Amino acid sequence: MKKINKVVLAYSGGLDTSVIAKWLEDTYQCEVVTFTADLGQGEEVEPARAKAEALGIKQIYIDDLREEFVRDFVFPMFRANTIYEGEYLLGTSIARPLISKRLIEIANETGADAIAHGATGKGNDQVRFELGAYALKPGVQVIAPWREWDLNSREKLLAYCDEHGIAVERKKGKSPYSMDANLLHISYEGGILEDPWAEPEEEMWRWSVAPESAPDVPTYLNLSYRKGDIVAIDGEAMTPARVLAFLNRIGGENGIGRLDIVENRYVGMKSRGCYETPGGTIMFKAHRAIESITLDREVAHLKDELMPRYAKLIYNGYWWSPEREMLQKMIDESQEPVNGEVRLKLYKGNVTVVGRRSDDSLFDETIATFEDDAGAYNQGDAEGFIKLNALRLRIAANKGRKLD
Repeated sequence: MKKINKVVLAYSGGLDTSVIAKWLEDTYQCEVVTFTADLGQGEEVEPARAKAEALGIKQIYIDDLREEFVRDFVFPMFRANTIYEGEYLLGTSIARPLISKRLIEIANETGADAIAHGATGKGNDQVRFELGAYALKPGVQVIAPWREWDLNSREKLLAYCDEHGIAVERKKGKSPYSMDANLLHISYEGGILEDPWAEPEEEMWRWSVAPESAPDVPTYLNLSYRKGDIVAIDGEAMTPARVLAFLNRIGGENGIGRLDIVENRYVGMKSRGCYETPGGTIMFKAHRAIESITLDREVAHLKDELMPRYAKLIYNGYWWSPEREMLQKMIDESQEPVNGEVRLKLYKGNVTVVGRRSDDSLFDETIATFEDDAGAYNQGDAEGFIKLNALRLRIAANKGRKLD
């Protein structure tokens, strides 16, 4: 075991990371620095400071990263209309590269030679944290206690706390689910969800009302876009984090954004999870709408072809890879004309596009009309177009080749 002098721990203040902080000191005989990120998870992060101080931690970092998270990670991802396996909007995945980035920055600032995280050896997050860390600081050492210790149950963790005098909350009626939240989403795993046939309990959901309980009157929104990003809602300019927080609230009130899926983890297993992503669901629908009138057909289709690869890179933890950065440059270039407004109707779990307009629109009424187009489009040209495109089909048919 290589000597470690100082380690930066991704610290939530909860049971797992409180045990990890003490375990790192005892196992590696090193100084521990804690880092707590405010990504808009809806919980106060300052209590983590008192908990870290009670553990004897001297260097404590608590950072508000909400604007950076949405501006530099969420918005770039949504410019690509990113969705994993046809459904998942990557709420957990996209937070990990930012946490890795900040862990490495703090390691550099404090002279630490290692970082540590509380991700388990069964999940994707260990991969995401560590791929990001190695990409940003190749020589860093990474400690993943869940791959080393035998404290593999809540009871063992609590017993460790009792043995070492670690004060932790022992809430009665604790949620049976493993949850992760940030400004983009909240996720639920474990408990009855481990049976993919079992329907989630209504009490589980925290951000949204059930669609059938949503208001009987629709809510209308106008989203303003500049270069593919939302810059205002109903005419009011907003920062990226404010945009997402507003859409989360209004979407949740209208029963939007619930998802129940079985996904394929990078480590090889299938996992059932439930997600609430009200703001992201609205953003996804609206962005495709503004692109529908501002993007060239082949550019739009190329983006759609590349998106699954881009989504897989993010899901698997390759945000800091050269291939993701290459794709991002192409995506961002495509967004130059993606400006204008989208009008939406939110109603009982549904997001419906009811209008879109842009000064950069490629939609030409004089050509698209079913009325008299005054010669803007010569319908007779279609005959030659069709015959040329049918040429190979006709040749094959004349040779007696059958499609079946």
